[in-house]
Amino acid sequence: MVSSVFKNARARARNEAGGVAYARSAEAALAQLVVTGCFNDTFYASAETQLDEVLDLARRVEPRFLAQAAVYGRETARMKDAPALLAAVLATRDVALLGEVFDRVVDDARMLRGWVQIVRSGVTGRRSLGSAPKRLAQDWLTARKPEQLFRQSVGSSPSLGDVIKLARPRPTSDTQRAMFGYLIDKDVDREQLPDVVRAYERFRREGGEMPDVPFGMLTCLELGPAEWTLIAERATWTQLRMNLNTFLRQGVFEDKAVVKRLAARLRDPVRVRGARAYPYQLLAAYMAASSELPRALRKALHDAMEVAVENVPALAGEVVVCPDVSGSMSSPVTGFRRGATSKVRCVDVAGLMTAAVLRRNPDAEVLAFDTEVRDLRLEPRDTVMTNAQRLSEAWGGGTDCSAPLRDLNRRGQAPDVVIMVSDNESWVGGSPRGGDTNVMHEWRRLRGRNRAAKLVCIDIQPYTTTQAPSGNDVLNVGGFSDAVFDVVARFTAASASADHWLDLVREVEI
Repeated sequence: MVSSVFKNARARARNEAGGVAYARSAEAALAQLVVTGCFNDTFYASAETQLDEVLDLARRVEPRFLAQAAVYGRETARMKDAPALLAAVLATRDVALLGEVFDRVVDDARMLRGWVQIVRSGVTGRRSLGSAPKRLAQDWLTARKPEQLFRQSVGSSPSLGDVIKLARPRPTSDTQRAMFGYLIDKDVDREQLPDVVRAYERFRREGGEMPDVPFGMLTCLELGPAEWTLIAERATWTQLRMNLNTFLRQGVFEDKAVVKRLAARLRDPVRVRGARAYPYQLLAAYMAASSELPRALRKALHDAMEVAVENVPALAGEVVVCPDVSGSMSSPVTGFRRGATSKVRCVDVAGLMTAAVLRRNPDAEVLAFDTEVRDLRLEPRDTVMTNAQRLSEAWGGGTDCSAPLRDLNRRGQAPDVVIMVSDNESWVGGSPRGGDTNVMHEWRRLRGRNRAAKLVCIDIQPYTTTQAPSGNDVLNVGGFSDAVFDVVARFTAASASADHWLDLVREVEI
């Protein structure tokens, strides 16, 4: 029996590529933008378009869902820009509700600076913090230890000092008073500052023993290989992953013993798990790494990736994974940003997700597609990074998301789970049939042979339409963090509602 959701759905919308599509509900569209939007230009949409869409959708949903989406976007999808924007919108819609979720969304100084910048930009309808949001910023600042504020003070536009000037927090101790003053460049009693701050200032003036501070505070100073090696040895796992090229340029890897120690840290399963590293971050580090990076460190990134995909589920039944390798998938997954565009493209993420599923489901079939299914074969025993690269090298052509389903139907196959990883911008393949997209036409044919089959559409771009409406057998989920895999596992293992992914957002406790 065909789901009533399918009976009522009609493909009346147009996607960004001009193809026929289904419009998402306001809640579903907002959730999609929150877990993929970085407010940079994408292949089909400008940063301004994304911003306008988020603001429009944020006005159309209930404040509670707005708060839940902000928390989900930050805690689960680990995004920054969109959760900060939703928190800024909440400051105008329901400041009491904002207070309930503020510390969960604004969980470090970088998020605080971003939130303040958005509020004061005027895009949400105000240009000042206002009394209640100002109190939230004050409470956030006074709740942090002085040393914690110092360590998180790297960054500008606005700086943490700028935020302190705006919020005017009332210090609760002499040490905190001195720290606030120090961050806004006031003369303070230096003896009241934390030991690490005094050590840093002494090192700046006199040299000597280098303090254990974030290396962003040291990069403006003249340091030699020995100092840079000490910085690398002290770095957190995440700092090490993100700054391999910097350490290479500073001569840290000239010492083979140092390389060996740092490679061991990079691949250490305990450190990888402790850093909550997810596959996309490791792929980004690997792709950004200089060709001169020592082989031991490259291999360590491969090993760390194998740890990072441990949470990818082993799915029951016959599994087919369909990565989109069309031309639009060549755009950076986080959009174009002048001077800081990621080297990781949408097709790289599609390849990564496919390789990760294949790693845990070695019998899965891979059907890469553009307008047709590509003849690409992956070896399940190869590393995730290797298979992801192999897939990503095959991009180009138009987009027809129905191509892999059509191929399965032509062969008479009816797998239990079909996972499509795409930007959902299907525009090739003829006219829709009976109000359906071609994807839904082919999916219904396939389900005629396997009524238990489930289709998972993973959308990795901030667009608001889909090729298959959500139903008990169709999951639309957005994002490119490993949180997506958990959603897929829950959906394929149980009888799910038509809004399975949205239900997870709505389950966020406030």
